[in-house]
Amino acid sequence: MEILYQDNHIIAVNKAPGEIVQGDKTGDKPLSETIKEYLKEKYNKPGEVFLGVPHRLDRPTSGVVLFARTSKALVRLNEMFREKSEVRDQKSDVKKTYWAIVQGAPKMEQGRLENWLIRNEPQNKSYIAKPGTKDAKQAILTYRTLARGEHYTLLEVELQTGRHHQIRCQLAGIGCPIKGDLKYGAKRSNPDGSICLHARQISFVHPVRKEQLTLTAPVLPDSLFAQLIAES
Repeated sequence: MEILYQDNHIIAVNKAPGEIVQGDKTGDKPLSETIKEYLKEKYNKPGEVFLGVPHRLDRPTSGVVLFARTSKALVRLNEMFREKSEVRDQKSDVKKTYWAIVQGAPKMEQGRLENWLIRNEPQNKSYIAKPGTKDAKQAILTYRTLARGEHYTLLEVELQTGRHHQIRCQLAGIGCPIKGDLKYGAKRSNPDGSICLHARQISFVHPVRKEQLTLTAPVLPDSLFAQLIAES
């Protein structure tokens, strides 16, 4: 477990692909429990360790995940992430940046994608819908090209809204599914079952100290992310 930041109120880690952030029906040990065990041992805490989960990453993705160590921090982080899920004219307190390796390349080196997405709960999948479709929500992201290979392109994506599978769905919608993401049209899976989507950075206002924090999650040096950057 790679810890990116910790203090008395929050802790952030670099999640590996395949890890689940919180317990689910699989019964696999979640990252939240691993962190609780770490905190209990490190600080010799008696009894149950408090750990709040203000946001999550999909299991096949990697990158920075933020947890709350106090109830005060959790309440404030929940509010910040709730605001991020809506389209807002004013600047959000939370900025999320992702790296995505996609098949092919977008027509434009950089751009802005605006769609209406509707979530299919039984399929655990989102679809692009027509504006005004019942239960559809507006989704906005911006992207820019960081590197190009022969078959794949590395994009940096900044979310303006927080929708279910937003990056995966919107990039697939322009003909550039994320490498390994069979659910959204990738040609083949990755050997480890991951998809090439990495939560690279999160910037936010500390929920208690009110100072600006920016946390960056490194990619593995032998990963395709690093390879594309090196070859560009």
